[in-house]
Amino acid sequence: MAAPQPVADAALAGLRTTVSGEVIPPGDPAYDEARTLFNAMVDRRPAVIVQCETAADVAAAIRFGRDQDLEIAVRGGGHSVAGLATTDGGLVIDLRRMHAVTVDPDARTARVGGGATMSHLDRATGPFGLATTGGRASTTGVGGFTLGGGSGWLERKFGLACDNLLAADLVTAEGTEIHVDAESHPELFWALHGGGGNFGVATSLTLRLHPLPAMSVAMLFFPAARGAEVLPVYRDVLASGPDELGGGFIYLTGPPEDFMPEHLVDQAVALVLLTYAGTEPELRRAAGPLLGLGHEAEVIMELPYAELQCMIDDPPGLRNYWSAEYLDALPAAAVDAFCSSASSMIVPSNSQHILFPMGGALARDDSDYPVPWRSAQWAVHPFGIWSDAADDERGRQWVRDVRSDVEPWSLGMTYLNFIGLEGPERVVAGLGAANYRRLAAVKQQYDPDNVFRLNHNIKPG
Repeated sequence: MAAPQPVADAALAGLRTTVSGEVIPPGDPAYDEARTLFNAMVDRRPAVIVQCETAADVAAAIRFGRDQDLEIAVRGGGHSVAGLATTDGGLVIDLRRMHAVTVDPDARTARVGGGATMSHLDRATGPFGLATTGGRASTTGVGGFTLGGGSGWLERKFGLACDNLLAADLVTAEGTEIHVDAESHPELFWALHGGGGNFGVATSLTLRLHPLPAMSVAMLFFPAARGAEVLPVYRDVLASGPDELGGGFIYLTGPPEDFMPEHLVDQAVALVLLTYAGTEPELRRAAGPLLGLGHEAEVIMELPYAELQCMIDDPPGLRNYWSAEYLDALPAAAVDAFCSSASSMIVPSNSQHILFPMGGALARDDSDYPVPWRSAQWAVHPFGIWSDAADDERGRQWVRDVRSDVEPWSLGMTYLNFIGLEGPERVVAGLGAANYRRLAAVKQQYDPDNVFRLNHNIKPG
């Protein structure tokens, strides 16, 4: 890969005098580590990385990037599967040093730095018995997750992450710091509830918290061949279950853990994953018939929510390709299609073939935020992760085939945080056509030059 065109030393020296964080060009000993993302399929070489420590640093970096005519990428957690947190030959605004979380237990709110991960948030709120909907991995960045909608284990109980967004501090494309809430910049505030990073750099978010005195999880493992038998029971249990009950039905490679029978290690298995915003006995009661199906391995426990978030972290350094379809129903034919799709998943690998239940508080929310997929009943998420580049085409084709297999039951909507770059039509599918037009008007007001275009992009208009 060609080296990026260098930024003049004099310009870098000037930038260093205006920011309190680190300025890292190619050749700096910290450069390779600073530019690396979790998805090993992405290998880009920015012209300069600015590791910001304050909102003023972010503003200075934006002005510098525009003065130097550099493409600007914004990095929070760095979990964009398409690698949108970096750029070839441009400027990366790296927020990871801005990860402080301040909890107000009386107001039940948390102010979260733009570079914080779920682990920062969950470990700050946990001691107060409070939580909000986070992702399904501890390393996901709170900012991009929330601004993109925010689907996670607690969404059936507490709604989407964006439903719990109370305010944001933003740096605009002009390098201006603004505070955004329902009264200040209300149309922009609406846009931040699903419109992603199109409108500025979020240096902090204020999130609503909820009491969560206990959290429990159950993992029930079956041979993959039993998946089509078990999934209808899972479907029915979740359909009648309380909002506290969530989880997923997942095909994956049997892990080499003490609880896993040797004959299932490195083989395709079907996992019933149940999460419960409550105690283990409550989970067992809600799980009902699933516990009597004859699973071959189990883990059932009460644990801190922050620990649950770490249980299925996707490790960095592997090759990732994902997508998603949102379904309005899961009849027998859809069950068969979903289960059959698992046969082409790369095994052994870190890939997961996932079905998430929707509903609960997620579906009852009557806000007009641009997240139309909240009305779905189920989400299918082929989560391709493998280590060998020789498997790239096979892995990508499996993901595409899963989408095709479940298309007859799809609402035609998708969660943009779950997909890579799949074209402008899919961006509209993630936001809704009418919402997209409204978002484009907000984009025109706050970023008419489309400075923030490394995202699921909304064109100004």
